[in-house]
Amino acid sequence: MAWYSLTVDVPEAESELVQSVLYDYGAAGLEVRDSANKTVATVRAPGAGEAILIAYFEDKEDAANAQVEITERIPGSRFALEDVVERDWSTEWRSQIKSVTIGRLWVGPPWEKATAPKDKVCIFVEPKMAFGTGDHPTTSLCLKAVDTFMATHEGASVLDVGTGTGVLAFAAKKLGAGRCVGVDNDATSVELAKECAQENGIDGVELSARTLQDIEGQFDLVLANILANTLVELAPLIAPKVKQRLVLAGVLVPQAEEVTAAFVAQGLEHAGNEIIGEWIRIELTA
Repeated sequence: MAWYSLTVDVPEAESELVQSVLYDYGAAGLEVRDSANKTVATVRAPGAGEAILIAYFEDKEDAANAQVEITERIPGSRFALEDVVERDWSTEWRSQIKSVTIGRLWVGPPWEKATAPKDKVCIFVEPKMAFGTGDHPTTSLCLKAVDTFMATHEGASVLDVGTGTGVLAFAAKKLGAGRCVGVDNDATSVELAKECAQENGIDGVELSARTLQDIEGQFDLVLANILANTLVELAPLIAPKVKQRLVLAGVLVPQAEEVTAAFVAQGLEHAGNEIIGEWIRIELTA
């Protein structure tokens, strides 16, 4: 079977959007080179502020169509579409997936169940078309915030906006959350999150594509790990849901001031930041 690689150079802030597009068009595997994933000397490293994404496709037309959509969404993206030596990328891409340990939590792929630590709260995530396996800095930053908050707020209510695979909501639930809601405007993500809940034997997390306006009540902890421009846009809808604490991620350090200001304007108070590489977690209180 022939395989094709599509290499895309894009601004790092657009990396997750491009990854989503590549998976939507059927990428069987994806390599990410950015500030959080250091490259070895023998491969090309991304330029400053950029990411290199290398996606592998069985169908050359799918790769070409992905290139067209990325070009429309992010003008100036650079591409290389090439034939590759026959390899079983359907399983080899697994080597790119890394488990993470954060506080009381361990998050990793299902094929590591046998070696998962027995003294941690474990969540197994099949990395498919939604984000949130735990190894990206934005997810790690949020998982740390969840662990810290839940340590002193047993039974807290939790809302995860843009839930993706549901890993943040599941972490909160396993750490003792009461009402737990995960919403995402992408129906595929919601279905994958439901599969992930079954994989982990997690009950009681409400997963849906409902809008924030349709979610009743306030929540002790609100999580939103989505792109900075979307956070700014949704600030008037997210802020009213916050009863105690809001955790924002998916934000590059230079974007933090604008994102923070959008939520302060809604009546929340800035409560601190944490940075990993070029990514920042912003916390606010009601």
